[in-house]
Amino acid sequence: MTDTTVPARPVRILLADDQPLLRTGFRMVLGTEDDLDIVAEAADGLEAVELSRRLLPDVVLMDIRMPRMDGVAATRAIVDARLPVRVLILTTFDLDEYVVGALRAGASGFLAKDVPADDLVAAIRTVAAGDAVVAPRILRRLLDRFADVLPDPAAAPPRTLSALTEREREVLVHVARGLSNAEIARALSVSETTIKTHVGHVLTKLGLRDRVQAVVLAYESGLVRPRA
Repeated sequence: MTDTTVPARPVRILLADDQPLLRTGFRMVLGTEDDLDIVAEAADGLEAVELSRRLLPDVVLMDIRMPRMDGVAATRAIVDARLPVRVLILTTFDLDEYVVGALRAGASGFLAKDVPADDLVAAIRTVAAGDAVVAPRILRRLLDRFADVLPDPAAAPPRTLSALTEREREVLVHVARGLSNAEIARALSVSETTIKTHVGHVLTKLGLRDRVQAVVLAYESGLVRPRA
């Protein structure tokens, strides 16, 4: 069976990090993969935006704290320009606030900088294929920090969620818990194709870019609350 996660042509990657040693490390790891091609490196956010406009890479591997323009602002600039470029944020646990900002700006996911090489490669392929990478444990840690400012789930649902059917809301809850389409399908005893259709309807009705933004909205709206 053909692995649909591996594209027919190499995924073109832009590395954006102000630390040359880290860029070298990422280049060494990713350079061993035949289906990944590093097309350029940026030492700050402004350069990352400029190179994204000029080279149109498939994925930008974006650090958050960089000179001239940080990763959040750079992500927002790339997304606002409607470039066919997806951003995968790299972060450390002490930068939680920036991660939330990056997701709101339109990033397609985030990883810790110490992520295993295999997970990094898989995440890049996933993002390049048009899906999003949600790290449930990291996301839960972020949302735990901001739990006090989240809406009361007992309150009336926001108007934006009122457009969803009961099943679509149920699917959104599972997505927010970090479950894959296959896992949701098993939980609800339906086909994976049906779940994929429901997820697509949720994203369309809520005007969301991908699953990452759906997760953030589910928590911010109070539909789901962080677990202890």
